[in-house]
Amino acid sequence: MAQRLDRERIVRRALDLLDEVGLDGLTLRRLASDLGVQAAALYWHVPSKAALLDEMATTMLRDLIDQANDELAALAGEPWQDCVQLSADRFRAALLARRDGARVFSGTYLADERLAGWVELPLSILVDAGFSVPDATRGWGTLLAFVQGFAVEEQAQPPGVGEDVEERFAFGVDVIVRGLESRLAAGDVRSVTSDLSRHGHV
Repeated sequence: MAQRLDRERIVRRALDLLDEVGLDGLTLRRLASDLGVQAAALYWHVPSKAALLDEMATTMLRDLIDQANDELAALAGEPWQDCVQLSADRFRAALLARRDGARVFSGTYLADERLAGWVELPLSILVDAGFSVPDATRGWGTLLAFVQGFAVEEQAQPPGVGEDVEERFAFGVDVIVRGLESRLAAGDVRSVTSDLSRHGHV
């Protein structure tokens, strides 16, 4: 008996096929053939390759959340820098786990709006550490953009090239952390100055 064709089965098989043929080799016709169905049958679930990539990125992110959220939750009360480092490491690992995984994320949109809440936990850790909501949001976005861009470059390199990749990645994350530390310290100074001004001490 043939398996029922649904979005979950399509996306999971697309991710497996991605590992086999890469992003450029992944087409709806190739995927349909692999699933043993007509291409038209896929269009009911994913009307275009762009829509398929959105679904694939969403599934990759959902898998990442399932794996990393408990680790992030365990960091509550720990230095916020640990949260930034763990988030960078886990996001990079998720992108590298799939062939061309970083490119799949480039320019895609989450197909499940509920997953937009995945940033709430790390953002709450940053806000609890003293960051304003705008600074926490921008800092988090900067981190994710760096990791994604780094992973795109990393996956594009031929094997054996860029042996200092781990050092370069660690350096980039450290630059972001130091920038956030500076931003946080500047915010503390502004807050103290504002308090003194209100009380007529400056």
